[in-house]
Amino acid sequence: MTEKLVLPGPASEQLGKAVADKLSFPLLKAEFKVFPDGETRFTCEEKVSGKTVLVVQSTCPPVDTHLFQLLLASHQLSQEGARVVAVVPYLGYARQDKEFLPGESVTLGVVAHLMRFAGIRRLVSVDIHSAEGLSLFSFPAYSVSAIPGLVDFIRSELQLSDPVVISPDLGGSSRTEAFAQLYGARFLKLTKTRDRVTGGVTLQEARLDVKGKEVIIVDDIISTGGTVCAAAEAMTKQGAKKVLAVCVHGILVDDAASKLKRAGVDAIVSTNTVPGEFSRVDVSDAIVAHLKTLDE
Repeated sequence: MTEKLVLPGPASEQLGKAVADKLSFPLLKAEFKVFPDGETRFTCEEKVSGKTVLVVQSTCPPVDTHLFQLLLASHQLSQEGARVVAVVPYLGYARQDKEFLPGESVTLGVVAHLMRFAGIRRLVSVDIHSAEGLSLFSFPAYSVSAIPGLVDFIRSELQLSDPVVISPDLGGSSRTEAFAQLYGARFLKLTKTRDRVTGGVTLQEARLDVKGKEVIIVDDIISTGGTVCAAAEAMTKQGAKKVLAVCVHGILVDDAASKLKRAGVDAIVSTNTVPGEFSRVDVSDAIVAHLKTLDE
């Protein structure tokens, strides 16, 4: 059987170590060094020829730095004869999976080409923004779900009574509906429009039966928080008793967390695909369960 090793990248050190521990795979002896000018050097200290290396590295902010570190390590390892499997819990650029405006680059396609050039043989991500984006990869690419883990956490830790699950837009409604079904809660959805030039978000007026209810707003990514803020404000105005913001990838740039709280969000829950203050749900079990199904 091919020997398997795990390399935790700088963006996912704890998650990478958890994956290695649960699979009983040794850690690869290697080093990422970042110089004062921002350049990265990667050095591998052991022979990897004929081995499979799982490189665990989210491409969260700073996105380009973490992406380049993933590519640099993967290229070096593949050049040394390793079979590289990229485990990218949060896949940056996944929202740029098509041309939304004339002349826009399909950046996820560029990322897919770069990964192939770097020698990556397989990709495993968590809740990619749109499953359609997987078709841009010319090698096997998979997205596993953190939704069951989020459901288990909310049910066991937050002790809610008959909550209502809200999708803040139509695009993510299938993921949110799956959350509601697993939880056994009522599912409602809002309709969002986004200005592709300014990025501004507008919610269509909708009267939902949330008065006196606990509301769980579920999205795949919270970045600036604009979409969830708009949904939270709408639910608060309609009499919601409590509002929770739940997501897989809690990017939460700048003062997004503060904006959410000002908009009426009582608690924020995300997973550790992106390390941070609100990363309360561990996705290592979901990743490991998928990796165990892979062939040689």
